[in-house]
Amino acid sequence: MFLDGRIETIDPARSTVSAIGVRDGRIVARRPDGALAGLVGPRTRVVDLHGRTLVPGFQDAHVHPIGAELDAMRCNLLVARGAEGYLTVVADYARSYRHEAWIRGGGWYMPDFPGGTPRREALDRVVPDRPVYLENRDGHGAWVNSRALDLAGIDASTPDPPDGRIERDPDGTPTGTLHEGAIHLVSRLLPADTQAEVEAALVAGQARLHAFGITAWQDASVKTGIEEPAYTRLAAADRLSARVVGAMRWDPHRGLEQVDELVERRRATSEGRYAATSVKFFLDGVMENWTASMLEPYGDGHGGATDNRGLRTIDPAVLADAVTRLDALGFQAHFHAIGDRAVRDALDAVEAARRANGPSDTRPHIAHIQIIDPADLPRFTQLGVAANAQAYWACHEDQMDDLTIPFIGERWRHQYPFRSLRTAGALLAMGSDWSVSTPNPLLQIELAVERVWDGHRGRREAFLPDERIELVDALSAFTAGSAWVNHVDAETGSIEVGKAADLAVLDRDLFDRSAGAIGEARVVATFVDGEPVYETPDLDR
Repeated sequence: MFLDGRIETIDPARSTVSAIGVRDGRIVARRPDGALAGLVGPRTRVVDLHGRTLVPGFQDAHVHPIGAELDAMRCNLLVARGAEGYLTVVADYARSYRHEAWIRGGGWYMPDFPGGTPRREALDRVVPDRPVYLENRDGHGAWVNSRALDLAGIDASTPDPPDGRIERDPDGTPTGTLHEGAIHLVSRLLPADTQAEVEAALVAGQARLHAFGITAWQDASVKTGIEEPAYTRLAAADRLSARVVGAMRWDPHRGLEQVDELVERRRATSEGRYAATSVKFFLDGVMENWTASMLEPYGDGHGGATDNRGLRTIDPAVLADAVTRLDALGFQAHFHAIGDRAVRDALDAVEAARRANGPSDTRPHIAHIQIIDPADLPRFTQLGVAANAQAYWACHEDQMDDLTIPFIGERWRHQYPFRSLRTAGALLAMGSDWSVSTPNPLLQIELAVERVWDGHRGRREAFLPDERIELVDALSAFTAGSAWVNHVDAETGSIEVGKAADLAVLDRDLFDRSAGAIGEARVVATFVDGEPVYETPDLDR
């Protein structure tokens, strides 16, 4: 039993109560006045919230827990900032792990380098004898040294792949930065992760997410052959306490012949709390390296024009055929779409599926939605597509101010239109995209509400403040909205009688703005089916 708190139920009426009762993993009662004395027995655990907030367990609709933990176990650049800081980490790691054939990891920040592109010579100075491969924090670029380029056979004569770009000097010599599909020219040479490493990363990732109050998530790109078995094995052994949907990645270099393989993977790997029911479509790159797919070309950063509209990684006709076929087979489409052309391509593909198949309950969702053409806002509601927001990016910071806004002109005002989406009737879900950004939902929610980042240059003005949303709406997106995306809304996502007791206890009244910033709040306990999966001593104080 939980009593004497602010319990945000996130039910359709947005009710707030002060007490709930739980029995056999289910919510059996809730009261606005805390009158639950008749439900207390000699073995009942009573948690006095002391005015703190209880919410449904958070659900991350777009996250990469295995990759995030593997990066943390390796050369982790997230602990540093600036070129010299990164090089110190790389040098220390190389000294500590002399037996490793490759130095690999990631987490560098594009604005720490001129034009967002680090050079191979810097890595050559600290690791001249072994290949180095370091992805940036968003995973859409890699920094490599000369040894890695040599092993991959990349030189001035190497053509750019269709879905990527090799950064070059004026004479064509590769500089050491690889964008999008070009990273695979080197990453294909990396030693394979072992099953033990991947399972350890999943266990660690689950523990970390539970500590942030997360009880369910959608893994946004589950790798076949090694990550899928990790989920299946943990679920079969009853060690997967979270509810997880796995998004299997669509290979843009192949066609509809892979549909049958996806059907078999869904059958063979879904187990217990793990459901392989989603298919991930990468439709473009990212704004900061000008590979996000845009309706109109990028500028040159100085007021001039270019002919670059970014990368369109899947032909729209092929995409429409794939989504239509998968929708008919009951698969959810999970789109990566940063630019406004990519968002439109995703909506067009869903519209094609609706015309061919009629209405369905596959619940497609578009992740990232950085720029949406205003004409496309109502189509989310019309087509039953969820807007999957990563709110932590909706702020003024170096990557936005230096590498994005100067290149897109007035279109910058169409970025992260959370309130406009809600006004248009769209269902809003939220995810972190961890390790690209923090896995902490409360920091994500703060950015959705405030749209201000307290970064290393100090507090700045709000980013498009008219697109702020209310705290209860942000909470709903990270609970009920993501539960809808994950097809578990009948069981979780709100605190209602009969639903599973997936819950998170916060250390304060989150709606009391005098208690501090939203992102400063901490989770003191997380429950799945009424059982604690994370708990601090603060819970009973």
